[in-house]
Amino acid sequence: MRAVHFGAGNIGRGFIALALQRAGYDVTFVDVSAELIDAINAASKYVVREIGPNGVVHLVEGISGINSQTDPDAAARAVAKADIVTCAVGATVLPFIAPILHAGILARASDAPKLAVLACENAMGASDTLREHLTDGGIDTSLLFDRAVFANTAVDRIVPGQASDGIDVVVGEYFEWIIDRTPFAGAEPRIPDAHYVDNLTPFIERKLFAVNTTHATTAYHGFLAGAESIADALALPSVRAEVDAVVAANSGLLVDSHGFDREELAAYIARVIKRFEDPDLPDTCIRIGRQPLRKISRTERFIAPAARIAESGGDPAALVRAYGAALRFDVLDDAQSVELQSLLASEAPATFVTRVTGIEASHPLFVALLAETASVEPSLV
Repeated sequence: MRAVHFGAGNIGRGFIALALQRAGYDVTFVDVSAELIDAINAASKYVVREIGPNGVVHLVEGISGINSQTDPDAAARAVAKADIVTCAVGATVLPFIAPILHAGILARASDAPKLAVLACENAMGASDTLREHLTDGGIDTSLLFDRAVFANTAVDRIVPGQASDGIDVVVGEYFEWIIDRTPFAGAEPRIPDAHYVDNLTPFIERKLFAVNTTHATTAYHGFLAGAESIADALALPSVRAEVDAVVAANSGLLVDSHGFDREELAAYIARVIKRFEDPDLPDTCIRIGRQPLRKISRTERFIAPAARIAESGGDPAALVRAYGAALRFDVLDDAQSVELQSLLASEAPATFVTRVTGIEASHPLFVALLAETASVEPSLV
């Protein structure tokens, strides 16, 4: 069996490709990094080392790589022959891989089994979004649905910043890959390390609101408090109080929206925070906080839950404070941080709120976001 994975970064190598190879797939990585693809082809194998009390070392063998920047046709041919395509490139990069996927689907044999396409991104409905980019590109809709199945997923594995040399990866022991079963009509790919469900929404929102919101809240409040690492930030009482407040708000939302057992959810979040505190999996507030504009957008980790809490008459104050901390994330080597500070300096707060968060003046969350935004003193850019 053949798998093509877009994105040869740490998540791709340390999580998705490992799970695919354990399921019996030969994995071809597609990436625009010539250095990374050359290293993959030269090594043809690498090691994934799990950190944790039961962690093991995995050897991923028989891999190959294609540079899609220099040889997009080869990448499309690989897609045409694949049984499954996955990606972990970042939600903003999905439009750029769509043309290759488009060409690969068109080149598939008409009698080939349907291609399974799974976008493994930190975003809700990422596979649907990828499919929409293919449709925008002009692909015949009938061919798209005749030849490929797009299924949304929720993924969770801590992969901290790695050493810059080599392609081996250090990862957290815990992982979760949940896939929507329903698009496959009973013919879902066999991936033992994944878990198929009939309703993905509760699990996507649990991941986004319990894991990603908590992580980002720690990063932004920790950054403002001068903490370097996520673990250091969680050790500060002021930061931990803000994290606990966000956890309480989002836990209530998840229980009310999806019927999660409150005690089981609390245990899940406690495990999440314990992973963040693990000294063997160090990560920095700056790395976790990067791309703040994406993280304060309408469907993301702060605004999406805060809006729903406000709509139901609840109090989203902790999430609004986390949003405010994100506005103060001023890091010169992060392009979105620089853009964020420029927008804060050049636009009226009301205009900024609607443009960046998608919340209109008529929404019950708007006033709180407006007050928080107005309190920010943007840096000079």
